[in-house]
Amino acid sequence: MAQDPRNPTSNQLSSDLPGPTAYLTGHNSSTGKAIIHSSRPVEWHQYDNDKLGMSVAFTTEFPADLNNDADVKSHEKKMADSGGKLGLVSAGGTVLRYVDFAPGYTCMMHRTQSVDYGIVLEGSIVALMDGGDEQLMRRGDVMVQRATNHAWKNPSDTEWARMIFCLQDCKPLFINGERLGEHHETPTEGIPKSGNDV
Repeated sequence: MAQDPRNPTSNQLSSDLPGPTAYLTGHNSSTGKAIIHSSRPVEWHQYDNDKLGMSVAFTTEFPADLNNDADVKSHEKKMADSGGKLGLVSAGGTVLRYVDFAPGYTCMMHRTQSVDYGIVLEGSIVALMDGGDEQLMRRGDVMVQRATNHAWKNPSDTEWARMIFCLQDCKPLFINGERLGEHHETPTEGIPKSGNDV
């Protein structure tokens, strides 16, 4: 396989993985035809002693308002107001997030009030459930994570792994009468609570 020519983007920890770019589409204001509205390399934030890298590619309210680029303006304001460090979930909307995992790294066990599509892009990942289930996922596999308490582990001793997540706010979840809100067993410094489960 040929080497990917894309260089790592700002603050990217995984120097062997390509630097991703988010491309936004739009419409020509006079013809209504589809155009490439803009492109932006993703900017990373580093956590857990440089073993975890996260980047937000885009956020939306739900349903999104595309008129006069209201969605783009809303995303840019949200990122500016937060300094790029959002909670994992955005209340009433979605978050599209890249996550890079260092070799041998396991992230915190956590639960969010959300439905998440987690897709493995590079390497492999083990999904760990607090009930004891484990699932090995390889490139192209997706986990539909439904407000469960879980963690992600990179089983490789040598290679970084990358996932992309679309996190979507959801209604409160109750199991046996108990509300299961957001929970971080060992909070990762710098990642605020989402605040969508109040």
